[in-house]
Amino acid sequence: MIENLPPCPKCSCEYTYEMNALVVCPECGHEWVPAESGAEGGEAAGERVVKDSVGNVLQDGDSVVVVKALKVKGSPSGIKAGTKVRNIRLVDGVDGHDIDCKIDGFGAMQLKSSVVKKG
Repeated sequence: MIENLPPCPKCSCEYTYEMNALVVCPECGHEWVPAESGAEGGEAAGERVVKDSVGNVLQDGDSVVVVKALKVKGSPSGIKAGTKVRNIRLVDGVDGHDIDCKIDGFGAMQLKSSVVKKG
């Protein structure tokens, strides 16, 4: 647990709180992974670290499991919790969607790292 939480990078709110591996702003709803100092100091400054819902570091080509049911726009059924996704690709997506993948029965889509677990 982080003792001194950083203010929100979007709205500068100082009342942020920790939720799993993310820091959340109660005013604007922005979620982000806080920069950790010391533990991963050997990595390049420009390199982005993407973590799953329990804090495991994700890399291109990993297999992940969806941890909660997701609604899919335009589909009568969503993605069920426990669905396995193979060969993910990490991207700088829109609105926090940082995983690009193909899911059997749905096709190509983007997921947030906060709804998957490395598996």
